[in-house]
Amino acid sequence: MATTEPAPPRAANRLVERPLWQALTVYRPLTACYALALFLAEREHFARPAVAWAFYAVLLPWTLLTLPRVRAEARCTRPFLVADLLLALTGILLTPLADGAARVASGVPTLPSIWTAGAVLAWALKGGWRPAAAASVLVGVANVVQRGTPSQSTLHNVLLVCIAAIAIGYVVEVARASERTLARALEIESATRERERLARDIHDGVLQVLAMVQRRGTALGGEAAELGRLAGEQETALRALVRGGPPPAAPRPGDSGAPLDLMTLLAPLAGARTSLAGPGTPVPLAAHAARELTAAVAAALDNVARHAGEDARAWLLVEDETDAVLVTVRDDGPGIPEGRLAEAAEQGRLGVAQSIRGRLADLGGTAALLSVPGQGTEVELRLPRPPESTNDRKDSAR
Repeated sequence: MATTEPAPPRAANRLVERPLWQALTVYRPLTACYALALFLAEREHFARPAVAWAFYAVLLPWTLLTLPRVRAEARCTRPFLVADLLLALTGILLTPLADGAARVASGVPTLPSIWTAGAVLAWALKGGWRPAAAASVLVGVANVVQRGTPSQSTLHNVLLVCIAAIAIGYVVEVARASERTLARALEIESATRERERLARDIHDGVLQVLAMVQRRGTALGGEAAELGRLAGEQETALRALVRGGPPPAAPRPGDSGAPLDLMTLLAPLAGARTSLAGPGTPVPLAAHAARELTAAVAAALDNVARHAGEDARAWLLVEDETDAVLVTVRDDGPGIPEGRLAEAAEQGRLGVAQSIRGRLADLGGTAALLSVPGQGTEVELRLPRPPESTNDRKDSAR
């Protein structure tokens, strides 16, 4: 399948270029008026002032009517740039005819004067430093031709325009490349976060059901064993998909709503082998945060059930601090062997990496895991409270 490069950002979104285009819209009319002022101040010395009048009769309306063209990259088309540069070159080459060869040789300004630089800079903003360099060379050649011989002042002015245009064109190219890289990085980050979220949801539901069916089917034998084998194959395929494939976009339910009591949500997780201890008062959290924290605790307890053995016990401790909520999940199982978590992540088993740590990271919290072989495992989930919630609690405590 053919791959394509990401499309460059639209001109309206190019924050670096926008001020440059705005500056060009101011520069062009000001320099056109400046060129006309120079002519009016020296018109008595012109050999053929009618030629100059004819040129300015085109330059001034052209400058005003084309201002919308130089306000953004999308409107500044190549045909317009060619016509704009041809007008500047025409004005330069008409200077000896209008002003006389003797005055031109003495170093008087050309008819378009510094307006020409605006035409070159438009090429730089549109196409980068290479078109800007080409336009500068054409302007330089036209200046040498109208002078007759290359003078120091002519070469100096041409060199300044060329350097400025190339520098601006290079900056524009770097800015566009940076914005493309940033846009691509944001797309990758968004896709990665969505894949991690979906991996957590799959791990909490589908994968665990398939694993349970596989274990039960194998234990029962007969037709159930075949069902267990198929469930095992589907679990393996789904884990591979979670590890490597970009998931489709999906809405995230429960992102809004009234605060929920964390103790109420955790209560169903307690049982004969799981003890729950916490404050005697409600522990309110934002609805989404409360549900995600509860899901992380459930994932930790599921790991206890799957890896610590059927006789293992678990203890849940909820601590409602001023600026954070702390939930500790501890078990008396055999612990986690060194390197097992990294191995599980490589195999696509993302219980700790995504269902626990990933959830807390998305909420701005942390998940710390302490496990000593033979002495059980302890998972500490810490979720900071929003600043406004912390301030409210401090006020109520007073």
